Amino acid sequence: MKQELVISLTETFEDHSHTTENGVEFWFAREIQHLLGYTEWRNFLKVIVKAKIACESSDNVIDHHFVDVNKTIAMPKSAEKEIDDLMLTRFACYLIAQNGDPKKEQIAFAQNYFAIQTRKFEIIEQRIKDWERLQAREKLSLSEKELSGLIFDHTGNDKNFAIIRSKGDTALFGGKSTQQMKNKLNVPDGRALADFLPTITIKAKDFATEITIFNTRERNLRSEGAISTEHIKNNKGVRNLLLERGIKPEDLPAEEDIKKLERRVKGEEKKLGKNPDKFLNEDSNGDR
Repeated sequence: MKQELVISLTETFEDHSHTTENGVEFWFAREIQHLLGYTEWRNFLKVIVKAKIACESSDNVIDHHFVDVNKTIAMPKSAEKEIDDLMLTRFACYLIAQNGDPKKEQIAFAQNYFAIQTRKFEIIEQRIKDWERLQAREKLSLSEKELSGLIFDHTGNDKNFAIIRSKGDTALFGGKSTQQMKNKLNVPDGRALADFLPTITIKAKDFATEITIFNTRERNLRSEGAISTEHIKNNKGVRNLLLERGIKPEDLPAEEDIKKLERRVKGEEKKLGKNPDKFLNEDSNGDR
């Protein structure tokens, strides 16, 4: 395929994209029909049907990617006509291209265009999740450091923090101690439990810790027992909130070692800085 055609088609497909009020990118099926070289709507509908079947077969909800809409078009003599159309997500367009006529140059282009666009979105989404987990872990470290210093100032014992944190963990994880959770999640000896927890649990621990810090200061709690009682109460409260939303923190699986995650993210940043296209190609081939 000639470079001029690739550039032209890229601009054309991007010019025909739309965005919902929620920021979701989509294309109209009747516009995609002509971009893919189909003159007859009824013929293009056959491709859409195949794409819907492929969507369902990949365990995706059809209505999330193929949304029926009605459009009014202008007719001769100032008349109007209502026609059926569909709003298509990036993934829906990809499936349509995969089920289109491979002899058409537009289809060959669209197969690659939407594959790359979909992969870009997946990479961005994963990087955001990774970044959020790293930020949550860093925030928890700062909160626990602050609580540790506060406990020492109020009790004069530098061992009380470990005792209080352990009691908080037991409350948050429904009676399972820190060590029991480490054993369950196969956390290596000498490593912190939080380094292997999912983002939601890290944030839960941080929230309970922040409340303990606030109330320890506000109520001028001065003993290990008083601060422990406060921390247990806060962790139980956070646990109850999670349970109300159907989340049992002790049942969530372990996630990637936070240290490995940090190294990977930094490595990806270097690749993106040097050659973003090469990074995308490597990542789409599974070389993470």
